[in-house]
Amino acid sequence: MFKKIMWSFFLLLINVPVNAQLPDFTEMVKENGAAVVNISTTKKAPEILSALSGKQMPEGVPPQMEELFKHFFNQPRGGMQPRDAKSLGSGFIVSDDGYILTNHHVVKDAEEIIVKLKDRRQLVAKLIGSDESTDIALLQIQAKNLPVVKKGSSAQLQVGEWVLAIGTPFGFEQSVTAGIVSAKGRSLPGGSYVPFIQTDVAINPGNSGGPLFNMNGEVVGINSQIYSRSGGYMGLSFAIPMDVAMNVMEQLKTKGSVSRGWLGVQIQDVTRELAESFGMDRPYGALVAKVIKDSPAEKAGLKIGDVIVEFDGHEIETSGELPPVVGITAIDEKVKVKIFRNKGKKSIRVVVGLLENKAGVAVIDEPEKLSNKLGLVVKELTEMQRERLEITEYGVIVQEVKQGSALDAGVQQGDVILRIQNNVVRGKADFDKIVKKLPTGQSIAILIQRRGSPVFLALKVDK
Repeated sequence: MFKKIMWSFFLLLINVPVNAQLPDFTEMVKENGAAVVNISTTKKAPEILSALSGKQMPEGVPPQMEELFKHFFNQPRGGMQPRDAKSLGSGFIVSDDGYILTNHHVVKDAEEIIVKLKDRRQLVAKLIGSDESTDIALLQIQAKNLPVVKKGSSAQLQVGEWVLAIGTPFGFEQSVTAGIVSAKGRSLPGGSYVPFIQTDVAINPGNSGGPLFNMNGEVVGINSQIYSRSGGYMGLSFAIPMDVAMNVMEQLKTKGSVSRGWLGVQIQDVTRELAESFGMDRPYGALVAKVIKDSPAEKAGLKIGDVIVEFDGHEIETSGELPPVVGITAIDEKVKVKIFRNKGKKSIRVVVGLLENKAGVAVIDEPEKLSNKLGLVVKELTEMQRERLEITEYGVIVQEVKQGSALDAGVQQGDVILRIQNNVVRGKADFDKIVKKLPTGQSIAILIQRRGSPVFLALKVDK
């Protein structure tokens, strides 16, 4: 009794509530574990392996590489037999008549998909549809009265909230891991249409396609990617929001493919220097670096240099937030877009188009580090250069970059300067005239074209 009193007193001293404890996930796992499945696929080995059938491993293979060959081909030195390649992943049942959600990359190019239930049944699954852009696939198995997960809304998730994953890492079925939501709305390479949920839940190969649960036992995401230098878990895991997954699932279920909204712009983040040059009080929004001809953006009056700060009621803080919002907008819907133009805000109406062949909203890499003075040698574009670069009317090509602000800003030889501070550069004479009038000590926005893509940079002219 005395020890219990002293322990309670100690907890009070360090300001920890006596009843404080970590969450208990046992009931949640009991209720939802049966709805989580293991997915294995079979793919035919590449033809090149068939040609190597029965042949010896090439002479001169270093000992350290021999182990790699053995693992890759699953054969010892002396002979390699072509065989079917198998992959493992996870999934979860969303309806009692056999519909299952998983990742696109789990079932990509599969000739056969096998779903293994918790009760040890193994059933062949039919691929209803798959969407590479969001990495979501919808399967169906022939079974009835199956256990299903409860579907939640990722929009209600809070950073710091506890979440739990169930999956098959490295083939270990029904593995449970837990952690917290680290961030929301993350943009990842190749994931333009997904505002990922970042967690610190331990996710490894084989967890792909498995569910991410909140504390109410609702699925709020599909575990999809990890950031790793070792190939295994390093504390950074990413899940596709359930709101995105449900939208894709319904389209795959009804028509077998996914339609996305299209705006028709190329965009980039607004840096501190660019924000200053545009007269913005802080850097935010998606900066329009290119407007595609005959696109919804052009028809609505969007211009190069506009900063999109709100789309259909969604505030846009970074350029990566715009593509997912545009993508889920209904085709032909007229939406309100708020932009920052000429040091002030303006609203326009855009009729959203249909995205085809992944053309449309593209996020451009952030510009390089910026600094102080201009120091460029430019020349007129020849007709051959204009034809090759697909620049019809204006611009000058950078022949030499000398010491100065342009060099520090990342301007390179071969760049084509299209605009300076919203002034169109129609030729070398225009360039010289515009540069001569540039104010000193202020950030100046300059639009260049490099390797076929437009990019805004910001620089300052020395006083």
